[in-house]
Amino acid sequence: MENAAKPAYDALLVVSFGGPERKEDVIPFLENVLRGKPVPRERMLEVAGHYDHFGGKSPINEQNRALIRALEESFAAAGPKLPVYWGNRNWHPLLSDTLRRMADDGVRRALAFVTSAFSSYSGCRQYLENIADAWRAVGDRAPQIDKLRGFFNHPGFIAAVSDRVREAFDRLPPERRATAALIYTAHSIPQAMVERCQYEAQLAEACRLVSDSLGHDRWRLAYQSRSGPPSQPWLEPDICDELRRLAAENVRDVVVVPIGFISDHLEVVYDLDTQAKAVADGLALGFVRAATVGVHPGFIEMVRELARERLEPGSARRTLGLMPPCPDVCLADCCLPTNPESVVASRVPVDYD
Repeated sequence: MENAAKPAYDALLVVSFGGPERKEDVIPFLENVLRGKPVPRERMLEVAGHYDHFGGKSPINEQNRALIRALEESFAAAGPKLPVYWGNRNWHPLLSDTLRRMADDGVRRALAFVTSAFSSYSGCRQYLENIADAWRAVGDRAPQIDKLRGFFNHPGFIAAVSDRVREAFDRLPPERRATAALIYTAHSIPQAMVERCQYEAQLAEACRLVSDSLGHDRWRLAYQSRSGPPSQPWLEPDICDELRRLAAENVRDVVVVPIGFISDHLEVVYDLDTQAKAVADGLALGFVRAATVGVHPGFIEMVRELARERLEPGSARRTLGLMPPCPDVCLADCCLPTNPESVVASRVPVDYD
């Protein structure tokens, strides 16, 4: 029988999407992402071109390293005393390699923090599938991995996003802040996928909570990074269409908040800072993009709290707003995939977390 004094978990595993770190890795990375999916090579090469703007390097891995350093410092200072590991679903360090290292280090049971705040197939269930695939690849000596609950309505996440939005408004001239439009963005997903998860509802709730904390009730939720065929319905409006509509309403400034992402990776710095900003500039719209939560101290404290929840059975699950906390164990019908040939395979993800 397991010693009752022994902690239930002996490590934290940060699980993310992964991304290339040099130009030579871009095509192999995308081929790995798209393996088994009927995506035309021309579309893959188009996405590869996004990386060319940044020398072939995605920011996501370096940002995950910063996240891990912050978590290690927080855990060392305030507990829980868990080592932090890192594994990606699509690029090095790959999950299977990390699970082998964890097994070699004697880790038997670990908590997983997934770098995605909102529930969808790509942001939730697919990570569970990736972890299960890595576990099978390593075999029986691989540690058991239990995912931490979703955090879209956790007070730590909402407070961190709110701080980032305040910082963005502060970059506007004081006399123009009150009239600036507030637009939240998240990755668009197919409507067929929306019907199988709470992605849209969770996003709307998180946006409302942040706006309430700011005392700003004039906000809109838009979407970005769509990549499916025009004939397939996806979540709308697109951020660029929303910018055009605001310009037609004689709005002078916009503050764009990528609430659907936790770090400033490629789909933020390209789709927003490059593409959307170019549209705003062409419309003579002032454009300020809020930073993602990144290593905001409140966000790091939130991850620490989520880990302590699981180490202390019966502890409170803090949330804000009208929706209940996400369960510790995902429900059997949570975030189910749709027809892989018609929906999942149609999207070419870049850095989706």
